Amino acid sequence: MVKKEFVTNINAPRNMVWHTLWNDSYYREWAGVFYEGCYAQSDWQQGSEILFLSPEKSGMYSIIETKEEPTHMAFKHIGEMKVGVKQPAPTWSGLKEIYLLSENGDTTNLKVSMDVPEEWVEYFEKTFPAALQKVKEIAESDSLRMITIEANVNAPIEKVWNYWTTPQHIVKWNNASDDWHTPKAENDLREGGKFSSTMAAKDGSMSFDFNGIYDEIKTHQLISYTIADGRKVTVTFDQHNEGIKVTERFEAEKFHSIEMQRAGWQAILNSFKSHAEEN
Repeated sequence: MVKKEFVTNINAPRNMVWHTLWNDSYYREWAGVFYEGCYAQSDWQQGSEILFLSPEKSGMYSIIETKEEPTHMAFKHIGEMKVGVKQPAPTWSGLKEIYLLSENGDTTNLKVSMDVPEEWVEYFEKTFPAALQKVKEIAESDSLRMITIEANVNAPIEKVWNYWTTPQHIVKWNNASDDWHTPKAENDLREGGKFSSTMAAKDGSMSFDFNGIYDEIKTHQLISYTIADGRKVTVTFDQHNEGIKVTERFEAEKFHSIEMQRAGWQAILNSFKSHAEEN
């Protein structure tokens, strides 16, 4: 067994790099460097089993030994999968694969440390740098199109999550200024579920529906969705000593300035913060 380390610096926030690594569609893209069409199957919880599979359902089965989002993911390999059947793999059993993410401003250092059987060293020395280059390309490409806003909310995660996702609360905070409101909201909070909020000027001069479909839901952690116009939005909820850090990252549209879009979304997020803290 040989210990190998692969490192890259990515011009994107750490949460975005983490999402690129473990979001299903992104994972398939960068892990395809190792084997075209490969994917991972798991509930992605610490202590759970994870299957790394080819389209033929062959590959590796492992345990998620450590998951500390968005800084540390560690897998302990157990054995092989052969056409969907678990098989022993003495050369891989007990070996570890560890991903560490550290942030410096808007740059993320991604370091992968892994135990490799000697006969696989040459293969991973060739493929892993190419895979990390793909992670870098994906994360940096998305970063160029993405706007990031955030707010620290002084409330328990259960309350923050409830106020963010239930229509009876959405209609109370979903406005960027006092002359706008949300008279109606619907929310089917599940992957593939739809949501819609009617946003309207209080004088009746203008209104529109903000709607989309959920791509990924991790309770108390992450909400990812696609707006009706095709743009992607990710909301993360990070617990810390001062409460909950709510971070929104969304793809910019082409008709308004970046500054205007950031200000509008930030105003709505600030409205949510006030509602969650004061009610």
